[in-house]
Formats: sequence, C-alpha cells, structure tokens
Amino acid sequence: MDRTRAGARIALLALLWGSTFLWIEVALEALAPVQVTFARCLLGSVTLLAVCLGSGRRLPRGRPVWGRVVLAAFFCNALPFALFSFGQQSIDSGIAGVLNATTPLWSVLMGAVTGSERGTRPSRVAGLLIGFAGVVLISAPWQATGAGGRGALAVVGAACSYAVGFLIMGRLVGRGIPTISLSVAQLIAATALTAPTLAAGGLAPVDITPGQLVAVVILGVVATGVTFHLTYRNIAAEGATSTATVGYLLPVVSVALGVVVLHEDFSPRIALGMVVVLAGVALTRLSPRAPAPAPAPAPDPDPTAPPAPDPTAAPRPNTFPPQPACPNPRRPNAGRPKPGPAPEERDVRP
Repeated sequence: MDRTRAGARIALLALLWGSTFLWIEVALEALAPVQVTFARCLLGSVTLLAVCLGSGRRLPRGRPVWGRVVLAAFFCNALPFALFSFGQQSIDSGIAGVLNATTPLWSVLMGAVTGSERGTRPSRVAGLLIGFAGVVLISAPWQATGAGGRGALAVVGAACSYAVGFLIMGRLVGRGIPTISLSVAQLIAATALTAPTLAAGGLAPVDITPGQLVAVVILGVVATGVTFHLTYRNIAAEGATSTATVGYLLPVVSVALGVVVLHEDFSPRIALGMVVVLAGVALTRLSPRAPAPAPAPAPDPDPTAPPAPDPTAAPRPNTFPPQPACPNPRRPNAGRPKPGPAPEERDVRP
C-alpha cells in the first residue's frame, strides 16, 4: 500500500511539475520574466497559507528554522524560477522540461559530496546515467547556439539550483514541523526574495488576455503551490534524492504538452530520448531485495549452572538406604512389635 501511494504521488507530482513549463511559456507572452517569477511565488504562498490556516496549522517558529527556510527558498524557488523564466524566452517548453531532468544527477552528485547519500545501489547509479544520456539525446546541446544556448544553460543552472534546494529541504523535514507549514513558509520567503527584482523591468504596465491570466493563475496556484507542497511531502516520505528522480519523468509530460498544445517540434530523436529516460527512471525506482534474516546466536553457557541431563543416559540406581517410616505422633507404639510374656523364672536353688 505504501509503495502504491508513493507511486501515485510521484506520478501526480510529475504531471503537475511537467506542466509548469507550458504555463510559463504562455505567461511569458504577457509578462516579463521577473513578473512571472514574482506572480507564481505570490499566488502559491497565498494558496498554501489559506490551506495551512484552514487546517489549524501555524507557521514554523525559531530563527534557525527560518534561516534554513530562507536559504531553501532562494535555491529551490527564487533562483530557479527566475532562470526558467529567462531561459524559456529562447527555448521551447519541452526542451526546458528535458533539461530540468538533470536535477536527479546533480542531486546524487551533491549528496555524495556532502555525505548525505550513502550506499547508493548500482541500479540507481546506472539509472541516473542512462536517464542523463536520454536527456542529452533529447536536448542535443551540439545544435544549440546563440540565445538558445544561453537559455539552455540557464535552465541547467535552475536544475542544479533545485538539487541544492532539495538537500536543504531534506534537512528541514523530520523536525516535528508539518510539511504544509514548511511549504507556505518557504513560498512566503521566496515572495519576499523576488519582490525587489520587480524594479528590473517588472513595474511596466501589463496587457494580458483572459487566457494568459488563466495560465498565470494555474502556474501560481497549481504548478507552484500544490506541486511544491507535494514535493515537500515526498521528501518527507522518500528523501531528497528519490524526490529528485521525479525530474526524469518531466520530459515526457513537458514534451507531450509542448507538441499537443503549443505545436512545438517533435522528432524521432526526441522520441528515442524519452524512451531512454523512462528506462533510467525504472532503474532508479527498483527496490533492493531484502536479505534473509540471520539466525540469532546461541547464548553463552553459564559456567555456574549445573549440566543439563542427558536424555539418552540410563537412569541412575538409587544408592541411598531405605529410611524408616516416620512414627505416628498420636500412636507412638504403632509399627513396633508387641512385647511377649516374660519368661518364667526358675528356682535354681538346690
């Protein structure tokens, strides 16, 4: 049951997360990159704050906790959101989703460096490498030039930033703080971090259509707020590295939505790369076979204890002499022979 729930949560997270690049692409038609970044952080924090207060939860307390929350908000929200918005000005949404799939690789590398990832299974390493090969096959970096190359580099930087943020978030869970409280606190911090960037071209008047407005709302409420809370729950349940492997499923969703909705290019090379990516995901999700439990060692014998009897030995004869019967205290002469008549005295006088 736990594996089924984890699989369903990962599938839903991949679907919502993979659609993010579609909504960013539509939102960029009306808003500047800094406006898109600020809007999704603001809408996501308002959504989760309503859920948090409605469920009776409170925001986390303590300066050390908030220090880590702000650090996680920078690496997992403010910085990557801005890089995605900048990068998608010059590359397709499907390619952005594919390049974001490098997050698991960065996560494993950073986990190995920091010591938080120990005992990595060979199947997981092979899956990560195969998945990364599929990403390279889809993105074809040898064909990227000019603005497209800078955009691709920005998205790869966002994926690397996600990996750092996941490690920080992994150290925030397990402290007795509900995940909804951590989620809303981090998005509030991200909103505060991105607000000053509006001065860099984000204060211009906005001319937005109803369809573009809907895309911005979905981007903030669903693709940021709901998705971010699911990410925190998955980190609490399976860890930061396992959560990062969700990134390998994003190319399937982002490329499919880009082709169907935005009519982006789709080639046999991209199709083959998606198959390779899915094979890598399957390897990273394999569970190791549990070893058979070893028999418990026998306890050490007590040197002061008497030796155990041998069941195969013959019974020892009773060498103790028979004991006389205990006399009855009420009948002290019971069991004793009665005295006979006294012998007649003879007259031995002459």
